[in-house]
Amino acid sequence: MATGQNRFQTAAKILAVLGRFRPEEASVASANAILFISMLDFRGAVEYLDRDAIPRFPDNAMLKALKGMALIRMDRPGDAHAPLEEAAAQTADPAAANLARDLMR
Repeated sequence: MATGQNRFQTAAKILAVLGRFRPEEASVASANAILFISMLDFRGAVEYLDRDAIPRFPDNAMLKALKGMALIRMDRPGDAHAPLEEAAAQTADPAAANLARDLMR
């Protein structure tokens, strides 16, 4: 909710606490990536995803879709293709697969 209300510092604090208490939750990593994207820090999102989130959750389609989204927003559609293809091909998370397919259009 804090991210949606542009209360980015509050959102970052909440996510830091959640990350400490629930390090096994990929949804916290997704929320962190969304926070970067919401702040228009697309480079930060990609760096976070590559350095922390995707290595911890390598099969998570949403993280790959968010990476593709950030790369597109950085005007790097060629680099976005691979993570979006991977996300679109995964069936465990239909929402992530649909997001990836929509971003590839």
